[in-house]
Parts: sequence; C-alpha cells; structure tokens
Amino acid sequence: AATMSRNAAEAAALAHVPLLALRRPGWVAQDGDRWHSTGSLSEAAGLLPALGERVFLTTGRMGLAAFAGAGLDALWFLVRSVDAPEPPCPARMEVLLDRGPFDLDGERELLRRHRIDVLVTKDSGGDATAPKLTAAREAGIPVVVVRRPPVPEGVPVARTPDEAARWVARLHASG
Repeated sequence: AATMSRNAAEAAALAHVPLLALRRPGWVAQDGDRWHSTGSLSEAAGLLPALGERVFLTTGRMGLAAFAGAGLDALWFLVRSVDAPEPPCPARMEVLLDRGPFDLDGERELLRRHRIDVLVTKDSGGDATAPKLTAAREAGIPVVVVRRPPVPEGVPVARTPDEAARWVARLHASG
C-alpha cells in the first residue's frame, strides 16, 4: 500500500494531474480492547509468540511471508483471505476463503470454534470487517493492529466518498 501510494503521488506529480487519497477513518480502540499497534507485518509477527498460540490472521494473502519465519513454527494460523495465498506461508495454517462483510455472531463463533487467542489485522477502518474487533474484545483476545502507511506528503485526503466528490467538484469548478 505504501509503495502504491508513493507511486501514484509521483506519477500524478510528473503528469501534473491532481491526486486525492480516499481514506476512511481508522478504527479507534474502545474500553476493554487489548490492542497492540505496529507499523508493519514483520513487527506484528514479532509480537505473536508473547501473545498467543492460535492466531486469526486477517491481513490478506499478501505479506504472509512475515508470518512464515523462524520462531513462529509453534504457532497455528487461521488465515482468512478473499483469494488463496501463495508461499511462503506459515508452517501450520488453515485457510478460510471468505469475503466480508462479516457479522458479530459469525465472528464470535469463528473465534470460539478455532480456539483463537490472538487476532492480527490491518487497520482498514470501516464497518464491514469491524465485528472481529468486537468479538475479540468480548473474548478478551489481544489484537495486533497494523497501522496504515501515511499518505504521501502533499496529497490531500478525503474521509468519505461524498467528501471526495466535493473535492472533484471544486477542482472542476476552478479550472
């Protein structure tokens, strides 16, 4: 994501084309959450041995290599992804191919059925995948949240599609 954003900013600057980042607000920890914020997948992987043994990994299929390293072989991973992952992958894992939105009852059942004791997720914000956070809070499960990379310097940010549409309308009206 960081590379894509940087490439988009560089291409827009070279082409003299306006660029807007549409980024919904990130999730905010609530009372009872046991969040551990990290800046990368590899940093998240490094925290896991101290947090649990049965990991619910919801970071997508890209970046699984960070969880395939030495020191993590004793952990078991439930990897939920839209598409099947490709190696390298964690040594002990089950893949659950699924696409949100997910409901709270389903997330509670998934955590219980797989005996999950730690969750790893990227901070995508929004409601479609937030029920896993509520289910983890209710179960007292620690959550490792991988922060989003910053928006490149000089790129304006819209928080909603309506805000983005207003930005485009202002841009169109001015030129």
